[in-house]
Formats: sequence, C-alpha cells, structure tokens
Amino acid sequence: MLPKFIKLFFIAILLFSGCKSKKKVASSNNKTKPKTERVVKKPKSTNTNSNITTTKIEPTPKNASHAEVVAIYIDNYSAIAKEEMVQYGIPASITLAQGILESGAGRAELSKKSNNHFGIKCHKGWTGESVYHDDDELQECFRKYKDPKYSFRDHSLFLTERSRYKDLFSYKKDDYKSWAKGLRKAGYATDPKYPQKLISIVEKYELYTFDDEVLGKKSKKKNKKDPKVKTYIVEKGDTLYSLSRKFNVSVDSLKEYNGLESNTISIGQELYIHLIKN
Repeated sequence: MLPKFIKLFFIAILLFSGCKSKKKVASSNNKTKPKTERVVKKPKSTNTNSNITTTKIEPTPKNASHAEVVAIYIDNYSAIAKEEMVQYGIPASITLAQGILESGAGRAELSKKSNNHFGIKCHKGWTGESVYHDDDELQECFRKYKDPKYSFRDHSLFLTERSRYKDLFSYKKDDYKSWAKGLRKAGYATDPKYPQKLISIVEKYELYTFDDEVLGKKSKKKNKKDPKVKTYIVEKGDTLYSLSRKFNVSVDSLKEYNGLESNTISIGQELYIHLIKN
C-alpha cells in the first residue's frame, strides 16, 4: 500500500511542476510579444487646398451672347488664374484659355455638374468625388469639385506634379504660344488643333494682358478698333456655310465663337465674326 501511495505522490509532483512550467512559458511569451497597434489610415489629399482667392462669381444671364458669356467668365476667374501663375508659374493666359475651351466658358455639362473646368479625368490615385461623362470613350471618370476655384488649383498641381509636363516650365511665362503647343505635345489633349484653338482664344480676348500684369510688364493690349473682331446680323437666306465663305472663316470657328451647338441660325441674330489671316 505504501509503495503505491509514494508512487502516486511522485506523479502528482511531476504534474504540478509541469503545469507551473507551462504557465511560466506562457507568461514569458506574453512579455516578449509586441503590442498590436491600431493603424488609422488618413484619406489621401485631393490636392485642392482651401487657401485660394475667393471671388464673387457673377451669374451668366440665360440670353447672354457667347462674347458676353466669355467676358463674364474672364471677370470671374482672372484673379484666380493670376494667383495660380504667381504660385505655380503657369501663364494666366493659358489657364484662362484652357478653362474657356474645356468648359465652354463654364457652360459645358461637365463644368456645370462637377465644377471641373479643365476636363481632368480621375486618373490613378484620385480619392475625391467623381462623375462619369462621355469623352474619348463612353462614361469616363472625371474629377468633381465643390467649387470651381479648386478646379483651377488642381489644374496647376496636375501640370506641376507630372513629369510629362516638365518641359512646359522651360518656356517663358509670357510665351503662351509655346505653352499651347507644349500642352498638346505632352498629351494634354488629343485634338491636333488644340494649340491653335488656345492661341486664338488668348489673342481674341487679349488674355496675355493678365500675364503682363503678373510679370509687371507694360501691357501689349491692342487697340479696341482692331478690325479682326466684328459682329454680323443674320439676314434672310444666310447660313453658317455662306457666312463662312463670306468672311473667310470655318463653320466650326463660327460655332465656337458664338457658342452654337448646331448649324441653326435665325434672322436678326448677332454673330461674332473673327477674321483669320491667311
């Protein structure tokens, strides 16, 4: 009986020491195990800084002519374009010309529903709001902004932060022609006539004067009597085609200058004519 008791006693001791050893190992493991940290991911910046000039945006009358629409657009955004030129070195004339062309002077669908004045697509890494719009392909993703001024800032950042546009900044800040050609060369637009369109807008509305203001140069503003720009009142029998031949200007240019979406014109309508030198 006694030997059996002794045997059970030793077994109990072995079991107790084994449990104690396991507890020590577990305790040791807990001490050396690193603490689990909770990582809070902050949303990526959408590159739309809030410290941008806020200007009072004058609404465009529904019955305004194309020239009036563009004039109001320039008044609304020229201060912002000049500020972007000071901070990022992009000619204000180019910024405004692109805005006028890409947004239809603020009247295009994309600019109205998303405040995107430069047709900037979402691209990889964009974390802001977006809208879908038909462009080169159906239902492409475009950036959406709370205010048009953020579109202007994002345009500046878009050009300065992408290596393919670096050559633009080797041009002089008042050389809008080189900038217009450089944008097309860098792939900003697929339209082969994109540079000519920008240059035409800059010269027609004398947007280079804003570059001069930023650079502190004497304005090169042309005489208001410059005969290159004139108006014409539509008469019976007139068509865009007949007027294009009469004034040596393309139908597409007439439509662009007057904000026309079709070839329809009416008697008594005032059209803006831009005579182009051969």
